[in-house]
Amino acid sequence: MQYRKFGKLDWQVSALGFGAMRLPIIGGKVGQIDEEQSTAMIRYAIDHGVNYIDTAYPYHEGHSEGAVGKALKNGYRERVKIATKLPSWMTQSTADFDKYLEEQLRRLDVDKIDFYLLHGLGHAPWNKLKNLGVLKWAESQMAQGKIGKLGFSFHDNFDAFKEIVDGYDNWTLCQIQMNYMDINFQSGLKGLKYGADKGLAVVVMEPLRGGGLVKRPPESVKKIWGSAAIKRSPAEWGLLWVWDRPEVSVVLSGMSKMEQVVENIATAEKSRVGLITAKEQVLFDKAREAWKALSPSPCTGCGYCQPCPQGVVIPMIMEMYNNATIYDDPTGPSFFYGRHLAPNQRANMCTECGECMKVCPQGFDIPGSLKKAHALIGPKQ
Repeated sequence: MQYRKFGKLDWQVSALGFGAMRLPIIGGKVGQIDEEQSTAMIRYAIDHGVNYIDTAYPYHEGHSEGAVGKALKNGYRERVKIATKLPSWMTQSTADFDKYLEEQLRRLDVDKIDFYLLHGLGHAPWNKLKNLGVLKWAESQMAQGKIGKLGFSFHDNFDAFKEIVDGYDNWTLCQIQMNYMDINFQSGLKGLKYGADKGLAVVVMEPLRGGGLVKRPPESVKKIWGSAAIKRSPAEWGLLWVWDRPEVSVVLSGMSKMEQVVENIATAEKSRVGLITAKEQVLFDKAREAWKALSPSPCTGCGYCQPCPQGVVIPMIMEMYNNATIYDDPTGPSFFYGRHLAPNQRANMCTECGECMKVCPQGFDIPGSLKKAHALIGPKQ
């Protein structure tokens, strides 16, 4: 296993971290984890050098933390750092801080959580938690030894990311979405560099876009990878691209099969900064364009349509709509759309006034695309 610097800490983290959001399940039921198989997978990963386990309060309908806790019995707890998260959207009062933390400690069956993250931060959740006094509370929990270090996971734009990073001096880590397709999505490469430059350990989630980059790659993408001098699987290409970034501390993979654990560990063992050649970087550029060619909307995110008279965040919605269609999976975009966009920012607020059409360089039917986007990723009645 390769190991990397974890921000300012005097501790080396494994290049691969085990994400416990997609554990194997029984009967297709997300909340019914196959604990025997999960335990075998997690322990195999630890036995092969993985020392970072990531979970969260709502994963697997609230059962992930318990499954992780059971897997870390028999001496495995002492060999890893555990990261879990405060559910920001479920937290409505200061009393909720203690309620969730105490429940998580019981679920994991531990006295201390090494890394405690504020889950799914963006501009609005950050300000809500801050106003409830989350930082003062977290510092008191660190002083009591229930929390080791504080961090946050993130889903918003770069400006919100910068606001959060700069809003507290004692962050230890940030968790962001990063893969070869999302270089400008959410915090993007700018956020990756900004967080690392501030001394934060950068934990990467969705390195394969929830499996979207490997499940059903189009023929155009397959041909690009097939033209490479070195033959690698789509998963290898995707993971190695992320590990090629010096700012990355650890890459989380949400593994649901033992084969995935074995393959990802083998890939992690050969990972390093500078492994991807200049010619291979060109292949990533080509693959990115091939994926984008599947987009139903030609929106480039130029922002000329902003501000919308009704407050609709058109470029952001078009990006989510494109992603849901490209990867044939609206789950992630729907989560972001419902969780991070205020009701007045959503596509259904469009009145078809036509102001956006007057300034759009691409000249496409924006109101029509907004309707399709809302139907695909909007809240279901």
